[in-house]
Amino acid sequence: MNDVAIPGKAKYKWVGKRTIRPDGVDKVTGRAAYGADYSMPGMLYGKVLRSPHAHARIIKIDTSKAEMLKGVKAVITAADWPEIPPQRATKGTAPVNFRHLSDNLMARHKVLYDGHAIAALAATSLQVAKKALKLIQVEYEVLPHVIDPVAAAADGAPLLHDDLFTGGLEEKPAAPSNIANRVKFAIGDIEAGFAASDEIVEREYTTKAVHQG
Repeated sequence: MNDVAIPGKAKYKWVGKRTIRPDGVDKVTGRAAYGADYSMPGMLYGKVLRSPHAHARIIKIDTSKAEMLKGVKAVITAADWPEIPPQRATKGTAPVNFRHLSDNLMARHKVLYDGHAIAALAATSLQVAKKALKLIQVEYEVLPHVIDPVAAAADGAPLLHDDLFTGGLEEKPAAPSNIANRVKFAIGDIEAGFAASDEIVEREYTTKAVHQG
């Protein structure tokens, strides 16, 4: 890739230049060191058991066999910290449900996505940690799920949270929903604009998630 030509006489230090990442050479040559490359005396190794299901109710978690394995120092699940009651508070620019945040850290009653953390453990070696992880037994009741946001917002879609009621409405809905909040933005008179238009074209577009910040 060559430098991009900038019209006129303007000269820039970075714009239009092919820059080299500060860590690029180390990474492509294998010299870069990652966390897994370091070892210290007495260091423990952690592993996390994650759900293989996108949506399921947790019937039972049995960590007893993992806890008895030699070299295992600790095994935790969501039962090891208090269950936070549903409560919302504004942190930053948006309200936050602390119960949902807590349940996202580690599944308590249900798993909400493929890979949701179920349990975590610490052991004296990576080999012991991997072996212990396989000894944790979880009984699931697999529930229906959808992976399309439009389908998830439709009536009758599998419900993730039974305590989530759509906000931003004049009246609180009678039933819970997968839609957390509704926000409306408007400028001008849309109907008048349509009425004055020579032609109206309607299309639906799908794109990847884009961070608004």
